[in-house]
Order: sequence, then C-alpha cells, then structure tokens
Amino acid sequence: MELISQGAGLFFNPLAIGLTALGVLLGMIIGVLPGLGPLMGIILLLPVAFHLPPAAAMGLLIAIYVGGSCGGSISAILLRIPGTPLAAATLLDGYPMAQKGRAQDAIGIAISASAFGGLIGGVVLIFFSPILAEFALNFAPPEYFGMTLLGLIAIIVVAKESPMKGFIAGALGLLTSTIGTDDFTNVYRFTFGNHNLFNGFHIVAMVVGLFAISEVIFQVQIGNFLSKPILEKIKAPFSSIKIIGRHLPNLFRSSAIGTLFGALPGAGGVISSFTAYAVAKSAAKPEEGYGEGAEGGLVATESANNACCGGALIPTLSLGIPGDGATAVLMGALFLLGFYPGPELFEYHKDVAGGIFLAYISSNIFLLILGIVMTPLFVSVLRFPKAYLIPAVLLLSIIGTFAIQSSVFDLWVMFGFGILGYFLRRGGYPLAPIIIGAILGPICEANFRRSLLISDNGYQIFIDRPISAVILSIVAFMLVFIIYKSFKVRKN
Repeated sequence: MELISQGAGLFFNPLAIGLTALGVLLGMIIGVLPGLGPLMGIILLLPVAFHLPPAAAMGLLIAIYVGGSCGGSISAILLRIPGTPLAAATLLDGYPMAQKGRAQDAIGIAISASAFGGLIGGVVLIFFSPILAEFALNFAPPEYFGMTLLGLIAIIVVAKESPMKGFIAGALGLLTSTIGTDDFTNVYRFTFGNHNLFNGFHIVAMVVGLFAISEVIFQVQIGNFLSKPILEKIKAPFSSIKIIGRHLPNLFRSSAIGTLFGALPGAGGVISSFTAYAVAKSAAKPEEGYGEGAEGGLVATESANNACCGGALIPTLSLGIPGDGATAVLMGALFLLGFYPGPELFEYHKDVAGGIFLAYISSNIFLLILGIVMTPLFVSVLRFPKAYLIPAVLLLSIIGTFAIQSSVFDLWVMFGFGILGYFLRRGGYPLAPIIIGAILGPICEANFRRSLLISDNGYQIFIDRPISAVILSIVAFMLVFIIYKSFKVRKN
C-alpha cells in the first residue's frame, strides 16, 4: 500500500486524470478501426507523452492500451469487423446478439466485462506482481508449448456442434501459419518464389477478410438494401452491469485466465480470450446458446481480454520483460522519461510505480463510465440502411488493412480470405478455428522445436518439467471432459 499512497500524490492531479480519460476515449476510437489497435495508438502518442510529467504521460499511454484493447469489440459487435485480432473471439456471440436487436446490451456487456476484468487484473498487478513475475520466469519453451495446446482446445469447443468441420477449419489455419520464412532454418516455406509471402499472411488481413468481407458478400447476396436491423430504444445500457452480476463465476474465472496468460511474456490476449471462451462454453448449459448471442460468451472473452493487459504489465514493471508489443512500447516510454522497469523502479521510484498502478485502475473505471455513456452513439450507426453500411464496412476494411504495411498484397489477401470465408460459411464451417490456428500455430511450432533443441530431441522434457507436466495434464483432462460431455449430450 506504500506504493499506492506515494503514487496518489503523483497521479491525482487534473492533468493526469484528464489525460487518462482522454486516452481511454482515443484508445476506443483507435481500437474500432481495423489494423490500428492499442499498439499503434501508443506509438502515435509517444512523442506527446515525452513532453508530459511522468504520471500524466503514463496515464495517457496506459489509457490508450486499455481503451484500444476494448475498442475492437465495438466494431466486431456492430459490423462484424474485429477492430483488433483480440476481438475475434468477442464476435462469436457479440454480432449474433446485435442482429437480434440487442446491440446496446452487447456493447454494454462487452465494455462492463472489459472494465471489471481489467480491474481484477489491476488488483492482481498491485498485490501479486512480484509473485507472478517470479512464477513466469519458470516458463520455458515446454511450458509455452503446453499453453498453446490449451488455446488450441478452443477449436474443439468453438466447433462443438460440428467437430470435424471445426477440425478442418483449424487445420487450415495451422497450415496457413506455416507459410513464410522458417525462423530456425531461414528456409522459405510454401512461398513459390513470391517475395510477398516471405513473411506469411498478416493476421489482420486474414481476420478482416474472413469476417468482414465474407459478411459483405453475404449481405450483397441477400439484397434488401434499405432494411435496417431491429433496434430497441437506444439508451445507455447501465443494466449491463446488472447482467454481469449474473455471470460472476465466469467473470472471475475468465479474468484469472487473462491475467495468467498476460503475465507470460509473448503468450498474448488472443490465446487468453479463446481459452476463456472455451472454458466458459464447456461449463455452460446447452440452453445458454453459445455462438448464438450468449451473454456468457461476451463476459468470458472481454474480461479475459482486458485482464490480460494487467497481466502483461506484471513482467514489464517487475522484471523489465515486456508482456506483449504494447507493453514493450510502454517500457520504452518509461526509458524516455528516465525510469527503468524492474526491481529498481520499485526500490527508487515508488511514486512512479504507484502512479502507474493508479493510472491502470483509473483507466478501467473511465472505460466503464465513458463506454456505457457513449454506447448509444456507437449503436446509432445501425440506424443507417444496409445500402450505406455495406460500403462503409468495405471502406473501413480496405483502409485498415492497407494501413498495416501499406501493402496492396495485404488487400488481395483480405479479399481472398473474404471469398474463402464466404464459401466456408455456406458449407457450415466455423471461421474462428482458422484464426485460432493461424495465431497459435507459429507459437506452438516454435516452442515445440525449441523444447526438442534443449532436450537434444528428447520428448521426456515435456514430462520431466513439473509445470509443463501439470499443463499437459490439464490439456488431457479438458479433452476427456469435452469428449465425455459431447457423448452425453448426443445420448440425451
């Protein structure tokens, strides 16, 4: 608590609090736009932060991190465009809920779950960061390999109604992840001499293509361009906080998953979101209708998503090891301001460390307030007929995808995956497993190969290491549980 008391004197001033609120707002706007996301937002405002007092600077940047991580869910829910890859899991239940006329509830639940998940991650950050940071140091390639297997289980859960089609879609995602330059041998794989494929397919181009462009094709095929979605009376959905109260076990469980994955450098929010969704869906009753607009699906993905932010700050601040790309830039901002993340920060600059903690907590509080108040503005987008929405979605998709690398090839990838997504949806194949496979494939392969290099090609390393053995046991237990539950449902 000494850190908090010292940080309060540094953070609680009009400039720092005002910039934190502004940062949340900017982060949400940046997160909505595909291809940008919190990382790009932090980079863009880094020069501004350099000229601010430490507490105000970190408040602004951390608020963009928090707001941007949640903002991607807004466009995913309303337009089926995940603003960030993190929002791909949110889309599974968010978009169907919006199509049922509950767009404001969907956004309200997503924002509330993000804020509460972030607050839970913040509490863990403040009170348990040294313990979790030390625990994270025990993770080596075998443990990371096990964690990615946990994430890959989400493929089975997401496609529980049609496991074979889900398996095929997941395998397709894993195959696409092998395209590009091999990180170990520097050999080009499946590039066919095309230099555009040397780095593989960009994940944002794939996500936007599979979800947004395929939806555009579907809507054009359906026609009826003057139609509008059915909307309830638009108002600020403060009732979403009450809805969250009905899903407290899911909220705490998913937030714990998000914090744990966030505390592991390089694990990422996508794994935590899909893992939390898989666990929540496995524990849910069939009548909850996961994948058809379930409230629990939104609570799971969004609470894990933003709790991951708090988790990612744990190794960043405690050890000087960035948890993800955004926290790497935040760490760079601390260097520019004259502070060094790690034990030195907590020993010699307790006020700055405490100020960062308070900035993170305050960002999530502002996210809850501003997000819910602004929900009617977001939902009002759906008042426009499809004749206006479809071109807008197409334009946003093109701009967002091109902005990543200024590459026309990325646009072709986007359109290619859009057409592929359209035909897969026509055939009843789920699209989420493709994204899960494409994101987790490289992480899984790299850590598997590193493990074999460490052990001189001995598979015993996965069992000899206690944490790895526990994780693989959990994977095996979850597989058995999912198979048993699916047989039980079929029998009934």
